Amino acid sequence: MSRRVIEITPDLVLRAYRHGLFPMAETRHGGRLFWLDPEQRGVLPLDRFHLPRRLLRTVLSGEFEVGADLDFAATIAGCATAQPGRADTWISPQIERLFTELHRMGYAHSVECRQAGELVGGLYGVAIGGVFFGESMFSFARDASKAALAHLVARLRLGGFRLLDTQFVTAHLAQFGAEEIPRETYRAWLTAGLEAPARWLPTPAPEALVAEFRALAGHSPA
Repeated sequence: MSRRVIEITPDLVLRAYRHGLFPMAETRHGGRLFWLDPEQRGVLPLDRFHLPRRLLRTVLSGEFEVGADLDFAATIAGCATAQPGRADTWISPQIERLFTELHRMGYAHSVECRQAGELVGGLYGVAIGGVFFGESMFSFARDASKAALAHLVARLRLGGFRLLDTQFVTAHLAQFGAEEIPRETYRAWLTAGLEAPARWLPTPAPEALVAEFRALAGHSPA
């Protein structure tokens, strides 16, 4: 008996996200995708994001030129690049194609950090309703991915987002306040977040960003 092969399309990925699932490849060059629905889900509460004062100074210093959606393809390629301590990634060519198409459809977004015009760090994810599903980040320069994350959180707060899904909690994310919640709690938060009337802000007013950074640093540990 033959098994039916279901084509994974951008629309299928969107439906999966709305039900709490997300896709990954086994390896960078793996040809098979699988769906994950962890018992403990990583989230980063937008109202309790920890912005350390040192990172605040970096973000406000102009060390990085930060933009959004300027080169999504280069950003996801950066996330797929092997780095010291990370010899392989789960971002396969199929993942790149799917999310690049989601970007063209207006759902996938990137935040990018540049120095002298060169892309040195960033992140990408998917926005549906008031939920941002963070996928991956990379850094070729110190603090580049951290600065991109701070810019992402500021944009999400300004745009009225309710939930930043990190999928898992790493030591890197934990320092900013990421936490694990049970699957059922996540699904309740997801349902509420999807109904929120949020909007993605690729180019918010600079003064609004600065105010968000200062607010975030104001309730973070020194």
